Amino acid sequence: MMMSMTLHRKWLFRCTGLWLIGFSISVGAKPLPEDPLQRQCWLQHTAERTGLGRMLEPTPVTFSNLGNGYTVRSPFWVEFGIRGMGVIPAGNKKDKTGHHHLLIDTPLPPGVFDPIPFSDTYRHFGKGQTGTVLDLPAGQHTLRLLFADYAHRPYFVFSPEIKITVVGKRNEAAAPKINSEQFDATCQAWYQDELTSPISTGQAVYVKNIRNGEPVDSPLLVKFGVVGFGVAPAGSLVNEAGYFVLNVTNKKVPVRSVSLKNGETETILDLSPGDYDFEVEFVSTEGKRLLRDELRVAVVRKRESGFENRSRSQ
Repeated sequence: MMMSMTLHRKWLFRCTGLWLIGFSISVGAKPLPEDPLQRQCWLQHTAERTGLGRMLEPTPVTFSNLGNGYTVRSPFWVEFGIRGMGVIPAGNKKDKTGHHHLLIDTPLPPGVFDPIPFSDTYRHFGKGQTGTVLDLPAGQHTLRLLFADYAHRPYFVFSPEIKITVVGKRNEAAAPKINSEQFDATCQAWYQDELTSPISTGQAVYVKNIRNGEPVDSPLLVKFGVVGFGVAPAGSLVNEAGYFVLNVTNKKVPVRSVSLKNGETETILDLSPGDYDFEVEFVSTEGKRLLRDELRVAVVRKRESGFENRSRSQ
């Protein structure tokens, strides 16, 4: 009985402590697939997701989870990536920051200095979002990301236009399955569907391109996402927004701490081989923790070149 009361007090104290430091959620990073074929498929794309090859591309705006030629079920999840600039909600003027726009089945706006129009084909994410759920009819569609300033005027920093095919509604079209006899083709279909599955939680901070327990090479690109809040630099007078913090430990010993205080949504880590715990935090612009997640990453080898991006089976 005494032990039970002591444990209860410890649990109550821990919960009270979390409440005092701010609203904090730990949803737990998505694990690697349990199915052997799905796991094999996911891991053979690890180098593609975490490599630094995209750092050589001339366009710093990318879809984090979509590629040209993808086939998806609708609704599907779309993630926005930006390199070298920070994110901030519309209406807040700050150098080298802006917010995302999604162009659907439409060309780039003709005017260089004109604000981007508001319509179903020009979707604005003026709250500083890092992703969205998109529901499109079956058929082929074109998508492009365009980054713009506080007044919705484009920087003309934009992604290449990609073509995707929507095969039907998610609750009607069967989910792709991997067949060992046709592994390459069925792996591709499953992987594209897996990457674009909508996120169900209402509020969460997460690492976009790595799952809990995943083996990776170093240096590696780490991409962050948040649901339920927008991104904004530290000190900004913006409500319901914040920035990412990554704390890296090895056997509980601090190794690296990265605060993306300028509203960045990705960073590069150079780690020696070993097992690391990543604590991912989403912090309000005033510095109060809002969300938290954690995952374990196994660095198995150093890349031969910092910008090598060859796909290798793990």
